[in-house]
Amino acid sequence: MIISTKKGTPKEELEKIVDRFEKQGLDVTLITGKDYNVFGLVGDTTKIDERDVLANPWIDNVTRVSAPYKRANRLFHPADSVIDCGGVKIGGKEKIAVMAGPCSIESEEQALRIAQGVKAGGATLFRGGAYKPRTSPYSFQGLETEGILDMVKAREATGMPIVSELMSEERIPEFEEYVDVVQIGARNMQNFQLLKAVGKMHKPVLLKRGLCNTIEEWIMSAEYIMAGGNEQVILCERGIRTFETATRFTLDIAAVPVIHKQSLYPVCIDVSHPAGQRDLVPALAKAAVAAGADSLMIEVHPNPPVALSDGPQQLTPAQFRELVAELRELAACLGKKIV
Repeated sequence: MIISTKKGTPKEELEKIVDRFEKQGLDVTLITGKDYNVFGLVGDTTKIDERDVLANPWIDNVTRVSAPYKRANRLFHPADSVIDCGGVKIGGKEKIAVMAGPCSIESEEQALRIAQGVKAGGATLFRGGAYKPRTSPYSFQGLETEGILDMVKAREATGMPIVSELMSEERIPEFEEYVDVVQIGARNMQNFQLLKAVGKMHKPVLLKRGLCNTIEEWIMSAEYIMAGGNEQVILCERGIRTFETATRFTLDIAAVPVIHKQSLYPVCIDVSHPAGQRDLVPALAKAAVAAGADSLMIEVHPNPPVALSDGPQQLTPAQFRELVAELRELAACLGKKIV
């Protein structure tokens, strides 16, 4: 429920309104503007009679919100959310942050080499997988803690914040200590116990969309994180499973404007997974920039044919550098900057 007050409502009257609804067990978010004040009520509002609320002479309007997500609803948050990721800002309308790195961290030497290469090519965040949720139990599962520590060394060498995937609650202390941005992968998008636990973390969360989930289900998963107290959420579109087989997944590019319209979240586009083939990555990256993405995730490996996972979709450092140069030109045409 959204409640707006009349211009010039005294502070003490606003406090009375907040107190009234909090006594009814509702969470109240007050958004203060130059000429207006808006209250967002979260909880069971079914017993609230709009006529009773409007009886207050300082109340101007009452609107019920039909969307099941409340905290992330654009009606509650007219301003865009900007997330500080270890000093790199993601969100707003002017800058596009690029996170890049290998699908899997394979060694300390590899992590350092790629981190230095992608930084030189224009990336501002280093992304790599240390815990790998693979379809086959016989595939490479990641270096785990060793891989995280390899990424820490890469951060020390380059200054880039690190992004990596968290798969279980038991690893949260490790990620709190070492990782700058916690990624929740597609397979865990509806792992609600994990989402609740991540909601208590003090780190930005990059929440990937599930392989077969709707946008509403995706935002509701983010709502779990916000309900736990962590409002530092970035949504990551990584392609969904459809009947199409020409690409690995189908990139839902329309998700970018839809998310921006309906919620406060910044949107990152993982352009590597939906492509599945490195020659398709540039076109998807350009489409993401044109659609208004706040960030891009691009996989890079010094020698993709020998990569331990997802080699076909990874760019070489030289290809990455060339792509970012092209994206800078495109972004400039749209009044934006690649950072």
